Amino acid sequence: MSDPKKILITLDGEMREVAEGTTGLELYKDQKTTVVMRVDGHLWDLSREVPVGASVEAVDISEPDGLNVLRHSTAHVMAQAVQQLRPDAKLGIGPYITDGFYFDFDVAEPFTPEDLKAIEKLMLKIVNQNQMFARRVVTEDEAREAMAAEPYKLELLGKKDNAENAGEGASVEVGVGEITIYDNVDRRSGDAVWCDLCRGPHLPNTKLISNAFALTRSAAAYWLGNENNRQLQRIYGTAWPTKADLKAYQERLAEAERRDHRKLGAELDLFSFPDELGSGLPVFHPRGGVIKREMEDYVRQRHIEEGFQYVGTPHISKDGLFHTSGHLPYYADTMFPPLKVDEERDEDGNITRQGQEYRLKAMNCPMHNLIFRSRGRSYRELPLRLFEFGHVYRHEKSGVVHGLTRVRGFAQDDSHSYVTREQAPAEVKHLLDFILGLLKDFGLDDFYLELSTRDPESDKFIGTDEQWAEATSVLETVARETGLELVPDPGGAAYYGPKISVQARDAIGRTWQMSTVQYDFNQPARFGLEYQAADGSRQEPVMIHAAKFGSIERFLGVLTEHYAGAFPAWLAPEQVVAVPVAEAFNDYLAEVVDKLRAEGIRARLDDSSDRFPKKIRTASKEKVPFVLIAGGEDAEAGAVSFRFRDGSQDNGVPVDEAVARIVKAVRDREVTP
Repeated sequence: MSDPKKILITLDGEMREVAEGTTGLELYKDQKTTVVMRVDGHLWDLSREVPVGASVEAVDISEPDGLNVLRHSTAHVMAQAVQQLRPDAKLGIGPYITDGFYFDFDVAEPFTPEDLKAIEKLMLKIVNQNQMFARRVVTEDEAREAMAAEPYKLELLGKKDNAENAGEGASVEVGVGEITIYDNVDRRSGDAVWCDLCRGPHLPNTKLISNAFALTRSAAAYWLGNENNRQLQRIYGTAWPTKADLKAYQERLAEAERRDHRKLGAELDLFSFPDELGSGLPVFHPRGGVIKREMEDYVRQRHIEEGFQYVGTPHISKDGLFHTSGHLPYYADTMFPPLKVDEERDEDGNITRQGQEYRLKAMNCPMHNLIFRSRGRSYRELPLRLFEFGHVYRHEKSGVVHGLTRVRGFAQDDSHSYVTREQAPAEVKHLLDFILGLLKDFGLDDFYLELSTRDPESDKFIGTDEQWAEATSVLETVARETGLELVPDPGGAAYYGPKISVQARDAIGRTWQMSTVQYDFNQPARFGLEYQAADGSRQEPVMIHAAKFGSIERFLGVLTEHYAGAFPAWLAPEQVVAVPVAEAFNDYLAEVVDKLRAEGIRARLDDSSDRFPKKIRTASKEKVPFVLIAGGEDAEAGAVSFRFRDGSQDNGVPVDEAVARIVKAVRDREVTP
C-alpha cells in the first residue's frame, strides 16, 4: 500500500506537512476544548478536510468564536428537543446572541415555564447521547426535499441570494455559496435523528455542550423581525463551557436584575413611564430631576470650558430639511411619520391651501448647519463649535424600547464642530479627551474604543472612496494615539461618515456604548457650507458630530445600574439626612442642616414622628450618601456622627469638620462608601 500524499499547511503559525485528506479532528485530537478551526480566516467544522496550503488555527470553546459555536449548537439541540415534544412545531431561525442563543417556532400554543423544564430535561438526554453534528452539502432541490415539512426554511431557501437583507437571522441559515444541512447523528446506529438547514459551523458532538446550559425564557417574536410577518414563539437560552461559568453568569444576571434601573427608578422615586404618554417617553420626578439637572449643569459648563457656544433649535421642521441633510430616505425608518400642517379648506371641504409636511426632529445637525450658514464665515472663526441640549424623537420599534436605555424621546448633549480639513485630527483628539474626562468624572473609567466603518458592498453609504479613506484614517489615527484598545466595527458607520464609539464597562463588567464622535464630509456639501480661507477662496468645512452622554436619559439609566442607585454625593437627590436620636435634638441638628444648605448641600432634617431605627432604615433604603446622627454626647461636644451607606460609622466629628468633609466630597465628586 503506497504512502498517502503529503501536503503543506500552516498549523497555528507553523509550517506542517500532513497527509492529504487530514481533518481538523485529526489535527486537534489531543486538544479536547478545540471545537472548530479557522481556515484562511473562516470558521470550519473540525470534521472537514484541510486543503493544501491552508492556514489553520485552533478555536477554543472559551474564545468568542468558540462560545458562539457552542451556543448555536445548543440551539440545535433545543430545537430537536422541542420537535420531539411537539411534533407540530415548525422551525424558524436559531442564531447565537450575546451570552446565549434563541430559536423561533411556529406552535399552536405558547410555551409555558413547565414546557421549558421539560425541554431542558430532554436536551440533557440528547447531550448525554453524544450525538454527532454532521455537515452535508446539498443542492437547492435536495434542501427543499429535506425541508419539505418546514415552510419557514423553504422561504429562506428562496431568499438565499439576498440573505443579508432578508431579515433578522436569515444569514445564519442560508447565504451566497453552498447550501448545507446539519444532521444530528446517533453515534451507535449512525442514523440521522434530526436535521436543520444551517450554514454552521457546529461542535463535533453534543457531549461538548455538557450540562452547562439553561433555558431562560420564552417570548413572542415576529418572523425575521418584521412586524408585518406571522408571530412565532421564541425560546431563549444560554450555554457555557463549564458549570462554573454558567453559575457565574447566572449570578451576574441576578445582580443585573437587582440593579435594573427601571426597578430602582420606581423604588427611589426618580422617574416613571406613564402609559398615558406612550412607549419610550419617560417623565422625571423631582428626585430624578435633581440628578438630571446636575448632569445638565455639569456638561453645559464643561462645554463652555471647552470652547463651545450654546445654541437652541426647535423640535419640528419642514421635512425638506431632512431631505437636504440626507437623513430622508436613509434614516426614514427611525423618524416619526410626517405631520400635515397649514392645510386650509373651504366650507365644502375643498382644499384652498396646500399643507406642508413637518417632522419631529430625530437629530440636531441639520439645524446647526442652518446656524452656520446664517452669515458669512471666516477661517478665523474655525473651529466653530456649536452645542445644545436638543430634544429629539426616534421611532424605535416597541420591541426594543427599554426603560431609559432605549427611548423614543430624549435629550442629546449634541455638538457639532466645523473645522478645516487640517484641523480635523486635532478636533477629534480634543473631543475624545473631553469625553474620556467626562466619563471619569461620572465614575466610568474602564472603556475601549470602537471604530465603525462602511461596508463597501452596501449602497446605504454616500461619498467617494477617497472621502471615506481620509475620514477613517483621521479617526483611526487619533483613536490609536489614546492608547486604548480599538475594536473594528465593519459596516457600522452612519451613512455620512465613520465614527468612534466609546464603550464603557460598568461596575459588574457589562459594556455600554456611550459617547460618539463622527466625521461628516457629507452635510457641509449638501447644505453648501463655506468659509473664506486665508487666501480669499471659498472652502468647504469638515463637520464633526459628538455626543458626550449620548443621551441624558440613557446615561442616567446606565449610571443608575452602575451605582445600583447609590449615586455619589454630588449626584444624589438628597446628599445629607440629619437624624436626631430623640426629638430633643431636633433644633441642634436643624442648625447643622442650615450650615450645610448655606454651602449648597442638599440636606434635610428628618423630624418626623417615626422612631429613630425606622428613620435610619428609611435613609438607608433611599441610599442617602451621608446620614448625620446626634444625641446628647454629640450636642455637648458640638459634634455629629456619620453613618455611611455601607453601615460604617464615624462618631464624634466636630460640626465644622463634618460640613467641610461633605462639601469636599461633593466638590471633588468623590464616591462615598
